[in-house]
Amino acid sequence: MAKRDYYEVLGVGKSATADEIKKAYRKLALQYHPDKNPGNKDAEEKFKEAAEAYEILSDQQKRARYDQFGHAGMGGASGGPQNMNMDDIFSQFGDIFGESVFGDFFGGGGGRRQQQRQRGVRGSNIRIKVKLTLQEIAEGARKTIKVKKYVVCDTCHGNGAKDASSVTTCKTCQGSGYVRRVQNTILGQMATTQTCHTCHGSGQQVTANCPKCHGEGRMYGEDTITLDIPAGVHEGVELSMNGKGNAGEKGGPAGDLLISVEEVKDTDLKREGNHVLYDLYISFAEAALGTKVEVPTIDGKARITIPEGTQGGHIMRLKGKGLPGLNTYGRGDQIIQVHIWVPKKLTSEERKTLEKLREAKNFIPDVNETRKEKSFFDKMKDMF
Repeated sequence: MAKRDYYEVLGVGKSATADEIKKAYRKLALQYHPDKNPGNKDAEEKFKEAAEAYEILSDQQKRARYDQFGHAGMGGASGGPQNMNMDDIFSQFGDIFGESVFGDFFGGGGGRRQQQRQRGVRGSNIRIKVKLTLQEIAEGARKTIKVKKYVVCDTCHGNGAKDASSVTTCKTCQGSGYVRRVQNTILGQMATTQTCHTCHGSGQQVTANCPKCHGEGRMYGEDTITLDIPAGVHEGVELSMNGKGNAGEKGGPAGDLLISVEEVKDTDLKREGNHVLYDLYISFAEAALGTKVEVPTIDGKARITIPEGTQGGHIMRLKGKGLPGLNTYGRGDQIIQVHIWVPKKLTSEERKTLEKLREAKNFIPDVNETRKEKSFFDKMKDMF
């Protein structure tokens, strides 16, 4: 089933402000929260869908990428934010609802939130560049790369403890993962619930650290990652892979891997949007007599016919021989500009032949005929 537009999911327009997007998400999150709709799978899916839409539209860079490329630009390398689990979703609520809302709204115990504790500290994102040829951009590419980063400790499996007996209930929050604070305001006392600063929301404390990672739950190492790059990307596009960044501390969620596309310059073809340009050089004789030549394309070689009397600057089009769009159907074209090669040195025999032709009627430029021709720039405007 096709994914719904994120703006449609939140019920806002594309010009919506950050506050309007936050307000729309808050309303839907309260409406479809699992604790308010126990056992209702449809409500849970809408709850997740709203969280996914907010995760993109609340981030300025992600929103700009989504506005330009749609869903294809968000999940090309990883499947996109639809891989968010409930822990990811509930981790947003501190920013949106001020930590205490769901505990108050669904009954002092914190409802589902208390069960979905945030473990440890989230790992940082990693940025990398991937070089792609025009052929790879046209077809899409799968690349396997090695990334130096923090990985989960293989001894303690991320919790930072020496062994199972080295983990106890957090004394600060008594295992809840959250602490309650009461502040006096002009309107009276206000209670808020915040993530426990001692255990970072896990509800547990480590009494003896893992000897390998020294209690951090992660170590600096290397990971082999397979990237699936969609067809039609271009220089500057940034794709993301959720959870492929640095491992979090003490079992915290991993950051993301952000992939910037860098185009490798082609020796023959030049990119212009989804079109590719090629400069074809032919001899004076070939232009006058006509010929057949092979030209390079993204897909290999193509044989084209040059009609007799072809003028320098003549534009030809190979339809559908360009690049696909990232989020559209069809492909661009290959545009060929014909150039007449004039030799810089002549043999005596060549010179004699040309001297005979210099004054021939058909070799005298017809200015009036030339003026009827469109300029190079007009031809290019027509093409694009």
